[in-house]
Amino acid sequence: MAEWVTGKVKKVEFWTDALFSLTVHAPIHPFTAGQFAKLGLEIDGERVQRAYSYVNAPDNPDLEFYLVTVPDGKLSPRLAALKPGDEIQIVSEAAGFFVLDEVPACDTLWMLATGTAIGPYLSILQYGQDLERFKNIVLVHAARYAADLSYLPLMLELQKRYEGKLKIQTVVSRETVEGSLTGRVPALIENGELEAAVGLSMAAETCHVMLCGNPQMVRDTQELLKTTRQMTKHLRRRPGHMTAEHYW
Repeated sequence: MAEWVTGKVKKVEFWTDALFSLTVHAPIHPFTAGQFAKLGLEIDGERVQRAYSYVNAPDNPDLEFYLVTVPDGKLSPRLAALKPGDEIQIVSEAAGFFVLDEVPACDTLWMLATGTAIGPYLSILQYGQDLERFKNIVLVHAARYAADLSYLPLMLELQKRYEGKLKIQTVVSRETVEGSLTGRVPALIENGELEAAVGLSMAAETCHVMLCGNPQMVRDTQELLKTTRQMTKHLRRRPGHMTAEHYW
């Protein structure tokens, strides 16, 4: 059984009408960058809970989560309405295997995310541990509009910190914006635009691809890489080239 503890909201930051970040203080157990927790609120006499990835590094006591408000959702509108000082329930033990321990060493590590699924990568990169196994790291954040790229300033800050090792590429699907590619991630891989933009190839011999986000993006990209790049899903019993986590 999961152990629930009570936390306090420290900050709520709205990026757009639908996107916001929640910062919480709570007595949780140590977690690994890339893992997720469950947040919950008591609603109509029952605890309503959902899983959200940590955005903060494990050594940062400000527990940060990046959320999208689902208009008819049972929990997210209530989370968006929280104020500093309000109480929130959180599971003390993090979960999930979307962590660097599960990723084999390679020349180039590709981190592909859509929407709020950028969170696990930001946790990993802010922590900065165990990244010496990779010569290059490419962080790709895809969203519908440029306004949805909430963490771009942090991404650019991280790019400077890694002094050429980390490359950042944003993608928007519903408008054309300078500096961003336009379209869907699978199509940009298929037509070569993504690799051309960052100046690195996505080859099975030299790369590992982490995929996190919209299930359709994850499935389509996996299928594309399987059929055109001969990449396979990475399993402990059978090492491969792709590690994935769906974000609903």
